[in-house]
Amino acid sequence: MHQPSAEPRAESRRSGALRVGLFNVKYSPNLGDGLLSECIEAELKQIVPGLSVEAFDLAGRTDYVAGGRLRGTALSLLQSSPTPVRHGLARTLLGRSLSRQRPVWRARLAGIDAAVTGGGNLFSDADLNFPLKIDAAWGELRAAGIPTAVFAVGVADNWSETGAALFRRALAGTRILHASVRDARSAEIWNRRLGPSGAPRAQVVHDPGLLVARHVPQLRRPGTTPRIGLGLTHPTTLRYHSDEAAVSERDLNAWYAALVRGCFARGWTVDVFTNGSPEDEAYLRRLRTILAETAPAPAGGPAITFAPRFRNPTELAAFVSGLDLLMAHRLHANIAAYSYGIPQIGFTWDLKLASFFDLVGRSDYVRTAGRERPEAVLALAERGLREGLDRRRHAAILNEARADVAVLAEALTTSVEARAALLHEAHP
Repeated sequence: MHQPSAEPRAESRRSGALRVGLFNVKYSPNLGDGLLSECIEAELKQIVPGLSVEAFDLAGRTDYVAGGRLRGTALSLLQSSPTPVRHGLARTLLGRSLSRQRPVWRARLAGIDAAVTGGGNLFSDADLNFPLKIDAAWGELRAAGIPTAVFAVGVADNWSETGAALFRRALAGTRILHASVRDARSAEIWNRRLGPSGAPRAQVVHDPGLLVARHVPQLRRPGTTPRIGLGLTHPTTLRYHSDEAAVSERDLNAWYAALVRGCFARGWTVDVFTNGSPEDEAYLRRLRTILAETAPAPAGGPAITFAPRFRNPTELAAFVSGLDLLMAHRLHANIAAYSYGIPQIGFTWDLKLASFFDLVGRSDYVRTAGRERPEAVLALAERGLREGLDRRRHAAILNEARADVAVLAEALTTSVEARAALLHEAHP
């Protein structure tokens, strides 16, 4: 494979213009992925003067788009297919896509000094999706002689034998500057699964999405009526990715209707939204009709609104910032709420959400939508509105999150400066 010249990278570092390639799924229709990516970019630029960040979306996307309407159907088909069929489809379809994408990455890497892989749940194996993408991306980094830091990733323990082999192949020969994960469980899995293959031990850091309040101003609406944000996730997505037995869509619909009626009974306004995935938006449209029939807003009383799909992470963050309390499955809706100091109730569906609530000391506020009595969740919401967050702990966690990115920045700059010095000695 062609080896690009190292001199452009060395020259860019001597001029102070450190260029970082950021590998994740920034432009995913689920805007939570973009939210954490933009937080990493903004913090690195504040810490390192002159630094620039170039986004490398692992799916080859180049902007925020709504995503295909057939995604929910595709998930349902995958879920109902045997594992060998799913893996075969992934290798064929993703293989073709990555074959087209790799030359694009190769050309763009010519001016990159160092890479960051993260954040997000990148070291998980849902039908070989991330194992194939990480293997391809790190193959290009190795060929270009570019080191990478792994930052604030989630690591799941769901690797198939093929997925594990792909992750190990990606690691082989790749220079890892720094390895960090976003919770203790991810650290244990990383160290156990990749440590024997030479991966550095993972440090536990905070999710960078916690820093969104530093970069997107909070928008508070006037009024005294509590605004409750209800974030929806498609039941098929919950079944496909869940670590526990999923609730049927019919039961979940009835549960949401009872929850909304309980909010109205307490005089609360309900704002229904999604993080942007097309299947979630489709579910919002269906549930809107159901709620209009089973949980209509009382005349002259509190209202229910349905947010249009947000176009980018800034719009999602601004919306969350204006709530008084959030109830949602999606991790980064909950993380954004915490960043703004807004109490939240996380609807559990996988271990990463429970891990986050545990990390910030709010494990009491994790509940299972569709299984627990709506009245019990509403009582917890009353408690959350009354007590708010532990302000001292909140401030400390946000400061720690900033320090975590500073450690990443130090690893990047130290590595690139050392490389530039060696190249300067070889080519004075």
